[in-house]
Amino acid sequence: MEKNEIMTLEEVANFLRMSERTVTEWVNNGKLPGGKFGTSWRFQRTEVENWVNSQLSPSPKSISEESESLISLLSKERILFLETQNKEETINKLIDVSYKIPGIKNREQLAEAVFNREKLMSTGIGLGIGVPHVRLNGMKNLYMSMAINKNGIANYDSLDDTPVKIVILIIASNTQHSRYIKVLSQIAQIMKNTGIHKNLMNAKNSEEIFKILKEGNNK
Repeated sequence: MEKNEIMTLEEVANFLRMSERTVTEWVNNGKLPGGKFGTSWRFQRTEVENWVNSQLSPSPKSISEESESLISLLSKERILFLETQNKEETINKLIDVSYKIPGIKNREQLAEAVFNREKLMSTGIGLGIGVPHVRLNGMKNLYMSMAINKNGIANYDSLDDTPVKIVILIIASNTQHSRYIKVLSQIAQIMKNTGIHKNLMNAKNSEEIFKILKEGNNK
């Protein structure tokens, strides 16, 4: 593979396990290096790989602030401790505790949206994290639900091929695209901190999860 290989938008989206719309949003905001040739986005593979490595490098800056904002999107009732090693079953458990969120019509609506999104591309972003996410009409706020699985889910088809142990379901409005992207970025930033990741794995209840996220890196 040539060092300066040029990648298309579709190839970068597949490489990052994100939608083309999300990748376009990132490059438009200057978060991801890329440029336009005519009407098409083009990316240098080395720049994309370097960007991925930078996202995976520990960076404690403002982790506590980001953790605080994520706590407001969670509730203790939407934090689960599961043993199943099946991806679909795990996501269904998260749907079960999420479908009564204001703005969601019923469980079927939420399940269909979540699994249709998952069919497009796996949401295993690496580092043992899965982030299924959807945007729905009628939502007035952004919500999260979390599942901790110490056994790991081997069939999640993660970006780095590691079993997924933390699954975070994000549900947002169709009008909250920028906030939606910001929350995805915050989750990646917080969860790549090995101390937080380890503490979440050792947590015994939802109260401990809240405490870990609130304290962030300031221990």
